[in-house]
Amino acid sequence: MSREGAGLFAGFRVLGRFSGHVPHVLRYHGRHREFYVATAVGRSVHTYNVKKLGIVSVSNALPQDITCLAADRMLIFASYDSILHAFARNKEVVHTYEGHKARIHLLQPFGDHVISVDVDNVLIVWNIQSEEEYLQVDFDKATFVVSALLHPSTYLNKILLGSEQGSLQLWNIRSNKLLYSFPGWGFAVTTLAQAPAVDVVAVGLVSGHIIVHNIKFDETLMKFQQDWGPITAISFRTDGHPVMAAGSPVGHIALWDLEDKKLMCQMQDAHSTAIAGMSFVPGEPLLITNGADNALRVWIFDGPGGTGRVLRSRMGHSAPPTKIRYHGQNGEQILSAGQDGTLQSFSTVHDRFNKSLGRGSINKKKSKKKGLKLDTMALPPITAFASEVAHQSDWDGIIACHQGYITCTTWNYQKTSMGAHKLRPEEFSKYKPIDIYATVVDITSCGNFAVIGMSTGQVDVYNMQSGIHRGRYGKEKAHEGAIRGVAVDGLNQLVITAGSEGLIKFWKFKTKELVYSTELSSSPSAILLHRDSGILGIAFDDFSISVLDIETRKIVRIFSGHHGRINDMTFSPDGRWLITSSMDCTIKTWDLPSGCLIDCFLVDSAAVSLTMSPTGDFLASAHVDDLGIYLWSNRSLYSVVSLRPLPADYEPSLVTLPSTCPVQDEDMSGEEEPCDEMIEYVSPEQLEEQLVTLSSLPESRWKNLLSLDVIKKKNKPREPPKVPKAAPFFIPTVPGLIPRYIPPEEEKDTQSKVVNLGVLAQKSDFYIHLEEALSTNEYKVPLDLLKRLGPSNTEIELRGLAPEGGGSMEVMLSFLRMIGMMLNKKYNFELAQAYLALFLKLHLKILSSEPNLLEELSKLSAQLEETWIHLQTLFNQSLCVLTYMKSALL
Repeated sequence: MSREGAGLFAGFRVLGRFSGHVPHVLRYHGRHREFYVATAVGRSVHTYNVKKLGIVSVSNALPQDITCLAADRMLIFASYDSILHAFARNKEVVHTYEGHKARIHLLQPFGDHVISVDVDNVLIVWNIQSEEEYLQVDFDKATFVVSALLHPSTYLNKILLGSEQGSLQLWNIRSNKLLYSFPGWGFAVTTLAQAPAVDVVAVGLVSGHIIVHNIKFDETLMKFQQDWGPITAISFRTDGHPVMAAGSPVGHIALWDLEDKKLMCQMQDAHSTAIAGMSFVPGEPLLITNGADNALRVWIFDGPGGTGRVLRSRMGHSAPPTKIRYHGQNGEQILSAGQDGTLQSFSTVHDRFNKSLGRGSINKKKSKKKGLKLDTMALPPITAFASEVAHQSDWDGIIACHQGYITCTTWNYQKTSMGAHKLRPEEFSKYKPIDIYATVVDITSCGNFAVIGMSTGQVDVYNMQSGIHRGRYGKEKAHEGAIRGVAVDGLNQLVITAGSEGLIKFWKFKTKELVYSTELSSSPSAILLHRDSGILGIAFDDFSISVLDIETRKIVRIFSGHHGRINDMTFSPDGRWLITSSMDCTIKTWDLPSGCLIDCFLVDSAAVSLTMSPTGDFLASAHVDDLGIYLWSNRSLYSVVSLRPLPADYEPSLVTLPSTCPVQDEDMSGEEEPCDEMIEYVSPEQLEEQLVTLSSLPESRWKNLLSLDVIKKKNKPREPPKVPKAAPFFIPTVPGLIPRYIPPEEEKDTQSKVVNLGVLAQKSDFYIHLEEALSTNEYKVPLDLLKRLGPSNTEIELRGLAPEGGGSMEVMLSFLRMIGMMLNKKYNFELAQAYLALFLKLHLKILSSEPNLLEELSKLSAQLEETWIHLQTLFNQSLCVLTYMKSALL
């Protein structure tokens, strides 16, 4: 049994993805008069405006990750493997070019054509509109492997190709002729860039040389060399300063003065990985760079010495996040610790609220002097952290422990930096043991204390404001094995610790006394406390999960079903659901009240960390080898979702991770069949035959039936409405010298006011069915007809039953029998009373003179008396119980 897509959670969007290893593309929009930068992020193209670096649009996702990117005035070209696509309006694919046999690695838009080169050394010129091949050129791999591609400005129909052998070739694409071969400089060409001057091209070599060459006369104008490996990108300033920037594989940028032919300055560690793309904004002192470290930066050159400073940037983790947790109660910030050693905060509202708290460091001052690459003071990545917003403006509100490291660090969210204290036991202040390290941390809800568990079994308490050690649980150790989890309850009364030896212990927070200890079925791998409800989730090494109530200290639920190590757990804000992720690539939702699995879905790569929003709207997940944090919207908040238990043989379906923008619901076309699991409950007309059941009609239909004559009198107008006489559009005049208006003629009112009573003599449907019911004794149809009518129509129908209204005694008898049937069946109870009361009011004189009708009325009277006595008994019982409870509770 399988269900399409995730039932409870739907993919919403990804946070923290900004750039990849593909060079960005800079475009100018003529109508907007604005520059835009496009980057390839996974399978989509992101477009940002340079002015604010705000995301403008995200393209539809391609089947695989984008490996090459280019753009012209109208379209963005993106390729994966051997297929090239063209995006229009930064969004949808409008052209697809298929013909390459190998992966495309170079792209160059060229007027009405686009040129692509694959790794098998085949160059194809495509006609953009018709998607047909205009030309195909195969180069011999032994002599010329194409490694760079450029269209020199003002060179009509010509392209310049660089090769791994070092030589360059100038081709005329229209005539398919090789015009000129440049011998090169003995090293492979990595990049080609057009200089602001015509005929001048910058050639980047694998040796770190940059050759500024005139291709018209085949002569070298100047030569520079960088010591950081091959040249990855080159760009020229065009705002009046003769400066050339060159990027390197280690993330440094060199700025060269072209007038003095010397190095002007260096921007070290502009990115922590290779500079993928680099482009100066035309006519402005702005440089845009991107790299595989998931960062996109805009640098401005307005300071002395010609060096640039970061004006705007968008950056995420450069290595996958390992632990994510919502920070605060508004559900708008997610704290994330990554393998790159940084702690970052991502906003679920807008990228501009993102901030990085930086990298952990033993000594911040020394780290800054050494720079990123040579930093020996950097701390290992954070493995666990806990945060609290109470007092975060007064002192540090985040405590973190690092991989294999004994010292725990504090962090300040307000200052977005590492905090003031480094917490470790005093006996290790002189020396650092290699095999002892902090494993788990927790922070109290008041933000005053941090509880730290160690691999030796020690559990220590520290003050967050002063960093002073405030005690230890147990004489020497709290547990014999390593501490796998610590948790403090919401009121600082209890500390719960879990040890790898399989024990859970409850301690008094203040006095440090052991209150209770219980043995678990196997070794726990992690614990998680939901403070509001006092429910503790315990994950075990045997892939099972237990839920413990800290009030009764009993295991209340046991869940099994994962087939891999449980990576993380999170509770829903109300404590009803426990959501778990495992190395078996599933994310499962367990309903605690019913003790059942209610949702399960598969993802491509296992979720290493999970956290649910305090407002309950999103589930956030971080995955193996993935830089993004993925948001899943909780569908139960805005649509009907089946929360029925899943069967034992349930096979979850694979769900693709969401892209950057909210995904459009593709299945809203109306073809979707209703889910057979969701059967809508329709209440029957009568629950039980013994119960007195009311109709579902509104009060206005039956409550005022007896006072209709009063209502009509109140609503009667004092004088009849006057019809306004319609004036002619052109008022007619008498012909003559002096124009005079013709006086309007008095209308002759000849309309008859006599009403033809013959029309009213027709029998109504209700009347006909009542007549039929005398013989059949089936009163459902006339009753349904009467229920549909409004109060005044009901009165007209009941008046028409009497002989003077065109009725008969038989029909009146039939009506009384219908009321008797309603009282017998005990349904539409209030309608029976209302209809009978109106009937008696209208026809009392006739009823008293007819023996047949009087006999039927006496039967009804007995029925009514019996029903009322039964109801009155029930009312009295309820009132007695209610008054007793009121007085007893007082």
